[in-house]
Amino acid sequence: MSLFLFEFVPATAERDAVTALLGEVDRASAAAGATLIESQVTGGHDRVFSVVEADSADGLAGRFDALPGVAEVAGPDEVRLVGADLDELKKTKPAAGYLVEWDFPDGLDMDTYLARKKAKAPLYADVPEVSFLRTYVREDMTKCLCFYDAEGGEEDVVRGRKAVDTPIDRLHTLAGGDR
Repeated sequence: MSLFLFEFVPATAERDAVTALLGEVDRASAAAGATLIESQVTGGHDRVFSVVEADSADGLAGRFDALPGVAEVAGPDEVRLVGADLDELKKTKPAAGYLVEWDFPDGLDMDTYLARKKAKAPLYADVPEVSFLRTYVREDMTKCLCFYDAEGGEEDVVRGRKAVDTPIDRLHTLAGGDR
């Protein structure tokens, strides 16, 4: 089984519309024989990030393209979970407060990324107000999604990223929309 990321732009950026969309994502996952691992919603309800576990991308292809309430969909993109245990994640489905997207520079490979991440992770201790939760790294090495909680808000997330010397391309406050 592999993990796949879908990114949805809702047709209507409102809580009720996104709640309905989350139900559609759950149903589409089940219909494809996949397991929805989590969905996270941006604070403005204008973007939904969903990760599903499935045998292959082929079994997911087309299943999410025409969901009601979706203006745009990207995926399935195979991802690797880093920094968290999948079985534990399935049990607890923890919500995150913040999502950082980092678009990888050309030429960065998975082994180099993982070695860098492992070497830099202890530096988060310098910013105890931030809790790194998990990362999904796209296998095509175009970007990663890093989830955090932070006592003091976005500023603490920015300080945490600076502590590990890692860029932020987009920073989202999340709506606590985890399914």
